[in-house]
Amino acid sequence: MKGFPVGFRTYPGEAVTAAEDLIAAADAHCAPTYRPLPVVIATGEGAWLTDVAGRRYLDLLAGYSALNFGHGNPRLVEAARRQLDRVTLTSRAVHHDRFAAFCTELAELCGMEMVLPVNTGAEAVESAVKMVRKWGYRVKGVPAEMAKVVVAAGNFHGRTTTVISFSTDPEARADYGPYTPGFEIVPYGDPTAMRAALTENTVAVLLEPIQGESGVIVPPAGYLAGVRELTRERNVLFVADEIQSGLGRTGRTFACEHEGVVPDVYLLGKALGGGIVPVSAVVSSAAVLGVFQPGEHGSTFGGNPLACAVALEVIAMLRTGEFQERAARLGERLHRALGELPGTGRVTAVRGRGLWAGVDVSPAVGTGRQLSERLLARGVLVKDTHGSTVRIAPPLVIGEEDLDWGLEQLRAVLEAA
Repeated sequence: MKGFPVGFRTYPGEAVTAAEDLIAAADAHCAPTYRPLPVVIATGEGAWLTDVAGRRYLDLLAGYSALNFGHGNPRLVEAARRQLDRVTLTSRAVHHDRFAAFCTELAELCGMEMVLPVNTGAEAVESAVKMVRKWGYRVKGVPAEMAKVVVAAGNFHGRTTTVISFSTDPEARADYGPYTPGFEIVPYGDPTAMRAALTENTVAVLLEPIQGESGVIVPPAGYLAGVRELTRERNVLFVADEIQSGLGRTGRTFACEHEGVVPDVYLLGKALGGGIVPVSAVVSSAAVLGVFQPGEHGSTFGGNPLACAVALEVIAMLRTGEFQERAARLGERLHRALGELPGTGRVTAVRGRGLWAGVDVSPAVGTGRQLSERLLARGVLVKDTHGSTVRIAPPLVIGEEDLDWGLEQLRAVLEAA
């Protein structure tokens, strides 16, 4: 433990170490893959976080939608606590008593038949890539090694070697080659380019219904429906990456629902674990997921009892429709307020749907990072992306007054710039 400050651990009843010391220790011993905001969180409840010095912050990021139901949601914490006293991991070598219910209820929520449980969003994407290729060879009849997957420019599906092979973000992709072949990249929201890209060897189209990391990019009206029609016409699977956009974030259970679209495959994660445990899944029909046979794919922690217990409670909460309705209602409030900003000259564009928005700030104001740091000083947590954009995605449990207060801080920071 050499190099760590005295009082390094900050559990209840133990010495509290200054944030600066904790940040310095993290910088010294953690690979520099992130550049966090300079705050050290100790506790959280609902839409609020408290740092090691006792300062409170309104969370308008929600763990990139992993915390749709807020920090320490009592229903989810209790579900986890009950399972912790029973069994937390068996591996898939045996059955456990929460597994069947999880698979059944998640499939029903999605209107599908089968579930492949894994852990992270990137793992779900990787699993889906394997699945659609196998489906292409075994079902569609694509010649061996010729399967193609069409993706969109500006995508973010994770950071594994295969996934960054079809990224257009130089920061995510540079210096990690040789890259995995088999992907065709087309402009997002361009139906003509999509149609031209599909060939007899195309097995799937993989899209985010709303591109989150790119700055909450909503495609043109009718685009998703057009892709759905085109993929049916060409016998191509439509895979919707709803890892960030799904499970209530946009005011519907799935963002695809805004265009009446049901894809062949849903990729889910983040909020599925309730902000407590990592849970993700590939959800599809038996005709598609059934291409896997025992021993051909697996995940030691995928579908573990603790994950299933928490995810089952998430599914039960979503079934009420309460959180979807709340996201839609508060989303109108959010976008009504944000819609006034482009006329100030300090914001160049606002996009989004439900409780999810991307705000592009003018260069005169500064970078997205600088705006995030100014908001941090006023007790609000947001995160920048692609230099000039700030993302806003509060927990769906946020109160109206808290949301209004957070937006007031944003206006104040912009006016002071």
